[in-house]
Amino acid sequence: MDFTTFLIQCLNSVQYGLLLFLVASGLTLIFGIMGVINLAHGSFYMIGAYMAFTLSSMTGNFALALVLGTVLAVVLGYLLEWGFFSFLYEREHLLQVLMTYGLILVFEETRSLLVGDDVHGVEVPAWLAGGIEIGNGMTYPVYRLFISGVCLALAAGMYLMIKRTRLGMMVRAGATNREMVQSLGINISLLYRCVFAGGVALAVLAGMIAAPVSSVYPGMGGSVLIICFVVVVIGGIGSIKGALVAALLIGFVDTFGKVFWQQAAGALVYLLMAVILLWKPEGLFKQGT
Repeated sequence: MDFTTFLIQCLNSVQYGLLLFLVASGLTLIFGIMGVINLAHGSFYMIGAYMAFTLSSMTGNFALALVLGTVLAVVLGYLLEWGFFSFLYEREHLLQVLMTYGLILVFEETRSLLVGDDVHGVEVPAWLAGGIEIGNGMTYPVYRLFISGVCLALAAGMYLMIKRTRLGMMVRAGATNREMVQSLGINISLLYRCVFAGGVALAVLAGMIAAPVSSVYPGMGGSVLIICFVVVVIGGIGSIKGALVAALLIGFVDTFGKVFWQQAAGALVYLLMAVILLWKPEGLFKQGT
């Protein structure tokens, strides 16, 4: 492998890892902070991809589709938390699993009724088409760099929000002691509703920006959900920093595994998880970091 090819694979690893982080960060917020096992989180990624296909076709403007899709995702998350998830906080995990699995079936059937079961593609917007010369006559797509940039900006925004703002302080406190936060006069129900809506929006946005570089197809949220749970477990439940580090590790292991050992590339990710959990059973970072 020459240096140019190695550089391309490194960029692919970072892009894939950051996209995983964008999905997994929403899952770790919901799972780690609110204590809800949300099996339907991968479906939000799928919804985002189909939103990108539908809204960009309707508006003819990918940037406008991203904005509209994000707003719709926040509304969807708010309504789902109010109508379904708010009843799960004090229930056992089995009920959470059953209800969120039921939501997967509802989302899949709704998707089938609205847009059918065909595979679709989303065109890369003209202002992000093309590539950057990186040597030996090889180029790297500008759109993939755009994905990495968006994910990095959102990661920085989430870190600042959680660590430096009053809202972030309330979120961390609510994750640690819900009853104490309520006794201080904070509306914990509204706080959780906003956190859930934000987690849904992150997964939907990830699906939207990923759509132009991957096919939009039924059931695409299932594989994403599994790998996102791996990210959350490796990084530490409830840790945004841990989700970022774990997602980047998985991005490199998966990408270079497919290059050097394609037959066992999928197993390498789970081997990485096993090794890290043997070393640190609670994950790389603590909750709230």
